Amino acid sequence: MKNGLKRSWFVMLAALLSFALLAAGCGSSQTDTGSQQQNASGSEQANTGGTDSQSGEGAAEKTYVVGTDAIYPPFEKMEADKITGFDIDVIHAVAEAAGMKIEIKHTGWDPLFNGIDNGTVDLGISAITITDDRKKKYDFTEPYFEANQLIMVAEDSPVTKLDDLKGMTIGVQGGTTGAIAVKKAFGDTYEGLREYEDTPSAVDDFFNGRVQAVVADNGVLSLYTKKTTGKKFKLVKDDSFEKEYYGIMVKKGNTELLEKLNAGLKTIKDNGTLDNIYKQYFEE
Repeated sequence: MKNGLKRSWFVMLAALLSFALLAAGCGSSQTDTGSQQQNASGSEQANTGGTDSQSGEGAAEKTYVVGTDAIYPPFEKMEADKITGFDIDVIHAVAEAAGMKIEIKHTGWDPLFNGIDNGTVDLGISAITITDDRKKKYDFTEPYFEANQLIMVAEDSPVTKLDDLKGMTIGVQGGTTGAIAVKKAFGDTYEGLREYEDTPSAVDDFFNGRVQAVVADNGVLSLYTKKTTGKKFKLVKDDSFEKEYYGIMVKKGNTELLEKLNAGLKTIKDNGTLDNIYKQYFEE
């Protein structure tokens, strides 16, 4: 009986020891699992928090660079360090209506086109006539201004049309539709053609007797009619000149920007803002 009791005691002790080890093992397993779950949950929350933080910062709002040739009043000109004019008021209104942030730079005429080519300029507004040749390389918004060419000559000149200028010295701004019209009428190598960097320089030479006529857009030459006193000249309208329309220019294929600009332009046309800007600069 002693032996039986001893065996029973050993069996009970072994069972108790096994149970204790099993319980300890289970407790360790649960603790590890809980720790893993907590770590996983904490890691997930940390990652989520990082994503929210990044999305909270958001992408910086793009500032679109607007190029212009600010020596073409009343469309654009420099006043001290500020660029002003009809086109400038128009692009500010378009940008506001489209929810765009813009920065306007006086690039000059040729650098404006080059800037759009190389991506340093996003869009251009500078009394840019929409032509078939330009549309091969650039995209344009819907028109915002209708223009036509005028001829500035002496008050007593018999000139009534472009063809009458043959044999005369003619001032134009190089690269403009006025220059294109004169070259089309008299040839690219016409000896009487004088090309200038800007229209005001051509007009100054007209008043100083260095050229006998100037061909340029109606908006620009009409400005001299209103502001020039003591000088005798007249502006001749030739119906053979094709109607011209100004548009805002972007790089070919930049449909996203083009759509934004067209949407803003439509808004200011519909709500009368464009008409109000026009009346500030041009007489009916």
